[in-house]
Amino acid sequence: MISSLLAIGLGGALGAVARYGASSGIMTLFKTYFPYGTLCVNVLGSFAIGLLIAIFAHYGNPSRPWQMFLVTGFLGGFTTFSTFSLDAMTLITRGHYLESALYMSGSLVFSILAVFAGAYLGGRMIG
Repeated sequence: MISSLLAIGLGGALGAVARYGASSGIMTLFKTYFPYGTLCVNVLGSFAIGLLIAIFAHYGNPSRPWQMFLVTGFLGGFTTFSTFSLDAMTLITRGHYLESALYMSGSLVFSILAVFAGAYLGGRMIG
């Protein structure tokens, strides 16, 4: 139990730092109010979890602490659904209705596609 909690905590801290770095870098690159950073982090996180699921399915699940570190901790800290929700609300309250709709639908569609892509790529790499 303690080892799983430590794994989640460490993974979450590293995932949050990675999210901040990736999101900040992307926002600096695009220099816009549109939350490209959050969108990209969510898609990348979805791809990563799809890839891990394919790897786990082929090789078997890693030990519980490693699984907690990678999936619950790191990817939980890295992906940003609560930030996504805040970004959507901010776009709406500022009157950017079309951008908000594009952002919300793009996040949903591309993140789901990324899970499939990650799982497919993971399967191709393994088999």
